[in-house]
Amino acid sequence: MEKIIEEEKQGTSLVKENSRENSKKLYIESYGCQMNFSDSEIVASILHKDGYNTTQELAEADLVLVNTCSIRDKAEQTVRKRLEKYNAVKRDNPRMKVGVLGCMAERLKNKFLEEEKIVDLVVGPDAYKDLPNLLAEVEDGKDAINVVLSKEETYGDISPVRLLSNGVSALVSITRGCDNMCTFCVVPFTRGRERSRDPQSIMGEVNDLWEKGYKEITLLGQNVDSYLWYGGGLKKDYKDASDMQKATAVHFAGLLEMVAKAHPKMRIRFSTSNPQDMTLDVIETMSQYENICKNIHLPVQSGSDRILKAMNRLHTRAEYFTLVDNIKRIIPECSISQDMIAGFPSETEEDHQDTLSLMEHVKYAFGFMFSYSERPGTVAGRKMEDDVPEDVKKRRLQDIIALQQKHSRYRTEQHLGEIEEVLIEKESKKSDSQWSGRNSQGITVVFTKKHYKVGDYVKVKIEDCTSATLIGSPVAYGNLQ
Repeated sequence: MEKIIEEEKQGTSLVKENSRENSKKLYIESYGCQMNFSDSEIVASILHKDGYNTTQELAEADLVLVNTCSIRDKAEQTVRKRLEKYNAVKRDNPRMKVGVLGCMAERLKNKFLEEEKIVDLVVGPDAYKDLPNLLAEVEDGKDAINVVLSKEETYGDISPVRLLSNGVSALVSITRGCDNMCTFCVVPFTRGRERSRDPQSIMGEVNDLWEKGYKEITLLGQNVDSYLWYGGGLKKDYKDASDMQKATAVHFAGLLEMVAKAHPKMRIRFSTSNPQDMTLDVIETMSQYENICKNIHLPVQSGSDRILKAMNRLHTRAEYFTLVDNIKRIIPECSISQDMIAGFPSETEEDHQDTLSLMEHVKYAFGFMFSYSERPGTVAGRKMEDDVPEDVKKRRLQDIIALQQKHSRYRTEQHLGEIEEVLIEKESKKSDSQWSGRNSQGITVVFTKKHYKVGDYVKVKIEDCTSATLIGSPVAYGNLQ
């Protein structure tokens, strides 16, 4: 089931280069999407300058932070259980302070401090630079909260501290927020308006990563295809821009080309794309540069036009098919992955069958699938009845998962007998005698260690597979050409 269905990602963060001058210790955990993990690196950098080194030992921490996700109720329940654990440890360590960051902090705001009294500070996604001031307020015995959303903050001036880094792959944030207002999603309310980061600051971060030996980056945003920079980051201002500003504007395809050309031996990935915003020039740019990985995460959520309209997804089933067909025409080897929701309000059996037939057309390499979870504050939560019974949701979700397993197996089998370039990322989870990495399509490949090391590019002949993993033998290694 690896990569076929994803639970909320989580991990304790560790700064590998702590400062001897810092005397306080920070323990930070992240849940949810890659953006939260990227934000935690920004937080660690800000607090590093305020005297904190990170630790993996909860009991020795002076400050415990959890970077939260609100996309599903299960994610929030997981965080609450972690907060219970933190507070149990805190009883034996009175100096410890506990804080909530991110989307859940933004959604619940002062309820954490006033009603639940389980944290010392609450900090929204756009307020991380205020953390030193908020911690000073906590020391003075005051409630500390900042959940003000910004129309400008991109943290482009912060050099992130790489947490739990393998020294090979890194996340580079290029946009923040979202303007799409899907009826099931809390992101526009918890992360604010969409804004793009200055391309020069992006290139500065990428150049720094290359100098430090990183081999792969992921350009990251809630919706990377709507990236737009013409001297100001807000997309909505584009219609008011001057002709000169429009002529010199940098769109996502231009940024992608800029990064790919600057470092031809560095792999480039990106996530996440929105079908309504992905343009042909992005696909054509991918096809022109070997170091841009051939994988597109293309969430669709449903195969039914009626449900897509209810979700306020601004594309139709037919438009999605056209986009997928263009990807397959221009980049035949490209893998496509999905997000899917089962049991959205009013979903009928016919709607569900439309989703399955869409999957049959695309045959995704892998996907992230969930049953619908009503989120307070969203349009669906306020105006739509959650009327699909839980047992029906579960059955439809299992239908989707089973079909995805079939398609994932079909896609991995297409690699049998091929020799593919793999970037070693880590030791295999199942065997200490094997390396694990990914090919250009984002599929995990495992193979015998031999004399290779993390960060090597290795030519691997694919000899076997599961629905989620390719298994092979190394035949040579070298750098991207």
